[in-house]
Amino acid sequence: MIVSAILVAGCTTAPPTGSAPSTPSPEASTPPLSASASPAAAPPLSGEYAAWQAGRSLPVADPIYPERGTDALDVLHYDLALRWSPSKRVLSGTATLHIRPTRDAASVRLDFKPYEIDSLMVDGAPATGEVTKEKLTVATPVAKDAPFTLVVAYHGHPMTTPMPSKRADSHPLGLTVDAAGGLWTMQEPFGAFTWYPVNDQPSDKALYDISVTVPKGWSGIAGGTPAGRDGDTFRYRSTDPVASYLTTLAVGKFEKTTATGPHGLPLTYWYMPRDRRFLPGLKKSAKYLEWLSKKFGPYPFPTAGIVVVDGPSAMESQQMVTLGYAIPAMGGDFFELNTLHEFAHHWFGDTVTPNTWRDLWLNEGWALYAQWLYQHERDKTSDAELDRTAREKDAARRREFGPPGDPDPAEFGASNVYIGGAAMLRELHNTLGDEKFFALARAWVQEHRDTQQDRASFTAFVNARTGQDFTPLIDAWLDSATTPPRRG
Repeated sequence: MIVSAILVAGCTTAPPTGSAPSTPSPEASTPPLSASASPAAAPPLSGEYAAWQAGRSLPVADPIYPERGTDALDVLHYDLALRWSPSKRVLSGTATLHIRPTRDAASVRLDFKPYEIDSLMVDGAPATGEVTKEKLTVATPVAKDAPFTLVVAYHGHPMTTPMPSKRADSHPLGLTVDAAGGLWTMQEPFGAFTWYPVNDQPSDKALYDISVTVPKGWSGIAGGTPAGRDGDTFRYRSTDPVASYLTTLAVGKFEKTTATGPHGLPLTYWYMPRDRRFLPGLKKSAKYLEWLSKKFGPYPFPTAGIVVVDGPSAMESQQMVTLGYAIPAMGGDFFELNTLHEFAHHWFGDTVTPNTWRDLWLNEGWALYAQWLYQHERDKTSDAELDRTAREKDAARRREFGPPGDPDPAEFGASNVYIGGAAMLRELHNTLGDEKFFALARAWVQEHRDTQQDRASFTAFVNARTGQDFTPLIDAWLDSATTPPRRG
């Protein structure tokens, strides 16, 4: 069998449907960008802002969801102090943002779901602003490359936002309140704005400090490295930049288990008491991370883990995979392959992030191909069978959804982006052979660590690294209405 399941719109899941490579997630139209957004190209920071140097980005306007995010701001760092009241269903927060404007402007606009604003401060002075149409506008002039600090205190009842997808397993995006008064979030392609003011697009990665205060007996969980606990306040820190869709938050009466992964990697598993039966499956994460590290290079972050929530899907949230309850409940291959897929994203999607949603195939193609290779090795299937099933799946998805390089914004999570990208990588692998292909994959991750990339930069990298012109192959697989013919 080549694949029993696949998944995920933040990656997402669908029930197993047979014995071929499977899929999930999207992107959109227009030709590729001409360059990647490399933080090294941004001007150096000085003074107090030098501490947030690793959070620099070169944001671009997203062509798929242009109403989300802005290229006028580069948020360097978010410090989020959050408090959750389950009885009142009220989230209170103080968000401190260190921001580098990319151009002069008369005001500042960020994505934010309507909460009641308690106070606004810019560089320590009171400011005025309002939230309308899911945008926080702060009436303060800013100058290009002159960083400033914005502090927003707020409170209110969390609300989700619709997911732009018709997938059967899709769920409203952002911060969800469950029946027990707990919280959890999945937010690809957007939705972070449902719990903090944010530049909610993939091209603006930032550093994070998050504290979560919860009632006694509850736990607060976020992405990043655990940074201690003060009573009922849980703290997390991300020293590697994070795209907003890869942040996560969960609050509930969780149980916690720690373990060790490859090379001493600290692992943490969070789950509800009812889900304790899933723990043996969760603990297999160390095996998946070991396999991925051998193929694609060292795990790119200082810690890893999984939090199991009540959702129907899964999300590769950075350092802390958010795994919907539906996935481990399915058991077997579905649990195993989805978990490995999400961890594969930590190499492809998290440390190397697409510049815009047009290039989501860079995430999903690589993660799905890693999933296929894992199952291929585990089940000892033939290369010919892998090739055949990849092409059959690709042909079916192109007929239904079109080419992966031109995804429909209303169909986020469509499987053409997963399968088309993975099938393209399969052909590249067949052409280069194992040694050159895995060297290419490892170099792509290691040389582009903590950056945002696109189709043009990937194509240029492949051509430079191999000494061959693979532009026609890559373009054909991303743009053709039908599955490209076999090479050679």
